[in-house]
Amino acid sequence: MMRLQKFMALCGVASRRACETMITEGRVTVDGETVTAMGVQVDDTQAVCVDGRRIAPETEKHYILYHKPAGEVTTASDPEGRATVLDKFKDYPVRLYPVGRLDYDTEGLLLLTNDGDLTEKLLHPSKEVEKTYLARVTGSLSEDEIARLEKGVMIGGRRTSRAKVRVIKPEGNYSDVFVTIHEGRNRQVRKMAEAVGHEVLMLRRVRFGPLTLGDLKRGAWRELTEKELSSLKKT
Repeated sequence: MMRLQKFMALCGVASRRACETMITEGRVTVDGETVTAMGVQVDDTQAVCVDGRRIAPETEKHYILYHKPAGEVTTASDPEGRATVLDKFKDYPVRLYPVGRLDYDTEGLLLLTNDGDLTEKLLHPSKEVEKTYLARVTGSLSEDEIARLEKGVMIGGRRTSRAKVRVIKPEGNYSDVFVTIHEGRNRQVRKMAEAVGHEVLMLRRVRFGPLTLGDLKRGAWRELTEKELSSLKKT
């Protein structure tokens, strides 16, 4: 026997935390009964369904590096009918889920997997997995503004953690900047730029932990190499 959210994670549904959200939203049934409370224990003889689809532990794990284009939502479905990051994987042999999120208008590296345990570890705040973004911002960042971003700025009444900022291409009207953070607040890089007086014109995640986007084209995907997977698990 194990907790329902752990069972769901082992089935590749999502991280345990995301599975808990699914439970409270009434999307999970056990033997035909909707479950909304935490603490329910299940085993693999029971019929557990998520959104009406029965799930079971998957012994073979898959790990996909996807270059998400802007204009896709990082969810399994969207009530507004917008394209999702999973649309390209409808015929994939197992059901995949994104590790974390990228905003609708942000592109770049997104990890997809059916390994719920690894997802949970990578997203846990204590791991502080670094994420690097290439941001094109309006104008030029001053030394003082860079220092403020690196020390942390106030967003929604809470200061961001220390960041790494490196300007690589100032062009007068805009600047290209690498920003490395380990938090995952909603639209964080955009709000950080706004906090020092700049607007983000384009945002692309180019690194997640040890994984890099490289020259993978927008909308394309590939399986992780054994070396990449080993580095990721060490992370």
